[in-house]
Amino acid sequence: MAKNPFACGECHLVLAEPIDQCPRHPSAPVSSDWTGYVIIMQPERSEIAKRLKVVLPGRYALKVNIR
Repeated sequence: MAKNPFACGECHLVLAEPIDQCPRHPSAPVSSDWTGYVIIMQPERSEIAKRLKVVLPGRYALKVNIR
């Protein structure tokens, strides 16, 4: 079974392997314990982007569990 990549606990950005620090929020915690996956291409037109407070295109987790 493949391991989940990390996602940022602040902006929910799903990070490319093997990155383990968010380039947008370097001090934010990251976790491989996340659920849901969405690719946002046009944040200004996306209801999901508005709910997640996403302003930049990218791959995002819907929920990130930080312990």
